[in-house]
Amino acid sequence: MTLSFNPAWLYLLLASVMEVCWNYSLKYTSVAKIKAIDWSHFFTASAGVMTLLPAIGYVGFGVANVFFFSKALNVIPASTAFAIWMGMALVGIKIVDTLVLKEAFQWVHVFYIGCILVGIIGLKRTA
Repeated sequence: MTLSFNPAWLYLLLASVMEVCWNYSLKYTSVAKIKAIDWSHFFTASAGVMTLLPAIGYVGFGVANVFFFSKALNVIPASTAFAIWMGMALVGIKIVDTLVLKEAFQWVHVFYIGCILVGIIGLKRTA
């Protein structure tokens, strides 16, 4: 059995990473803070840029997510691509929540994430 590299799977992985980043940029975007920006002094104070950064990330990660996912769909069947994309994004979000945001660790979560990973591997092997 020979292993061949198919870039569609890399695109799907990148789309999942962009989905994770998009999720956190959405979490930290504050419409109220954006509305409160003093646009006449926007470039003189760093607070305006820092307030706008999550919203810029939201747009950028969202566009990148759609781009990479659409590239993957050119080769991978839509149902398989969607299931794997969402599964990988869920696993990524859970990892960030636990390791970076210090959400409580539970072994039962590891079990369920393992179930998701088994499904992802199964779909990848049969696609």
